[in-house]
Amino acid sequence: MSNAKKTLLKVSSLKVGYGGIQAVKGVDFEVFEGELISLIGSNGAGKTTTMKAVTGGLPVKEGDIEYLGKSIKGKGAWDLVKEGLVMVPEGRGVFARMTITENLLMGAYIRDDKAGIARDIDKMFALFPRLKERKDQLAGTMSGGEQQMLAMGRALMSQPKVLLLDEPSMGLSPIMVDKIFEVVRDVYAQGVTILLVEQNASRALAVADRGYVMESGLITMTGNGKDLLNDPKVRAAYLGE
Repeated sequence: MSNAKKTLLKVSSLKVGYGGIQAVKGVDFEVFEGELISLIGSNGAGKTTTMKAVTGGLPVKEGDIEYLGKSIKGKGAWDLVKEGLVMVPEGRGVFARMTITENLLMGAYIRDDKAGIARDIDKMFALFPRLKERKDQLAGTMSGGEQQMLAMGRALMSQPKVLLLDEPSMGLSPIMVDKIFEVVRDVYAQGVTILLVEQNASRALAVADRGYVMESGLITMTGNGKDLLNDPKVRAAYLGE
C-alpha cells in the first residue's frame, strides 16, 4: 500500500448511549482505502453499538463520524448505503419469506443497471456456490451459515466502498467459519475495504492489516494485525492463553 493512504472512514471521540447506558465512551479509529480492519473485544465491549452508530442505526451522543471526508452524523442507514457504506448486521437479518435470488436483488435495490445487476448475481453465485444450488429456496429455511453467506452477498450487491461485518462467524460450525473467513479474504482481495467486528480474535487478527482492541466502550490497543495476534496481553485476554 502506498504511503498516501486515503481515509474512507474516521471516527472521532465517539460516544453512544441507550437506555441510560453509556456503551461507547469516546472512541477514535480510522479505516484507510483498501484495508481490512478488525475491531475485537469481548461480549459487551461496545463493538456492535459502535457499528450501529457508524451506519446510522443509533444516534451519536458526542463526537463525529466522517465518511469520504464529510460528517455523516445523523444520516440514516438508507442514505449511507447509497453512498457505499454498508453493514452486514449481527444476526444476518435476511428476508426469510423471500428466495435467495430475491434477497440478492434487494441488495441491488438502489441500482438501476439491469445488466450489471445480473452480472453481479452471477458473481455472488460464483463466490457462494451453495446459494446458486438453492437460488429458489426461501431464505428462512436455510442454515445459519448459508444465511450468513446470503447476507454478505446481499450487501455486496449494493457495490459498497466500505463493508462493515458485525460478528459474521457467530454461532456457526467450524467448517462454516472457515468458509466465511475465506469469503472475507476473497472480497478484500477484490478491493473492497472492510471493517470486521469479531469475537473470534485469532481469526479476525490473522486476516487484518490493522486491529483495534475494545474494552468497556474504549479502544485500549491498536496495531498491526499480526503484532496484536502475537501480543501477550491480547493472547491472555482473548485467546485463552
